[in-house]
Amino acid sequence: MNRRTYLTVVSSVGIAATAGCSGLAENQTLSDPTVNTESSGRKALIFTSNGEEVGHFGVDGSVESGRIDLSTEIWHREGTHVTSIKLRVQMPETATESLAEVAVISPVEGDSSPPPSIALYTPDRALGTIIEITDLDDLADETISTLNLVVLPRSETATALNIRVTIELAGNGVLSSDYILDGELQLEYPELDKQ
Repeated sequence: MNRRTYLTVVSSVGIAATAGCSGLAENQTLSDPTVNTESSGRKALIFTSNGEEVGHFGVDGSVESGRIDLSTEIWHREGTHVTSIKLRVQMPETATESLAEVAVISPVEGDSSPPPSIALYTPDRALGTIIEITDLDDLADETISTLNLVVLPRSETATALNIRVTIELAGNGVLSSDYILDGELQLEYPELDKQ
């Protein structure tokens, strides 16, 4: 076999192998999470694929002076990184009458990177307040536990809080899967009614 024929065959096989491998990577939307409940105000959504945990979103909330303080945790398995986070926060009992006020209170940033891009807005035709976080830099590869929120109900009777979460994960390798984690936490803070 002459050299040109050999190189052509090897190149063709390499291209075919690469093309075949790219088909192995998947894009999966995981929208049926398991809810882990420690209390009515402390819950987590657990997202799995093929029996293995891909990621989770947890909230630990407490009531103080008529407001809800929320600390969150976003974990994702090794070999993935977070590309974006979107939260829709609402108090369903009063969502159409008076929106709860929502604030991001912590510096959402990594050790050596600039802060990510954060958008906080109320959509025109949807209920609740949206928080979108992108450009996570070095936070993307680690567990994110620096996203803390404050919610002011603006109603004396509202005690339920819903958080709709959409987290986009990208695989770190050519054969890795990308995931969209999508679910809703329904939390309850009866202490609000007593303050």
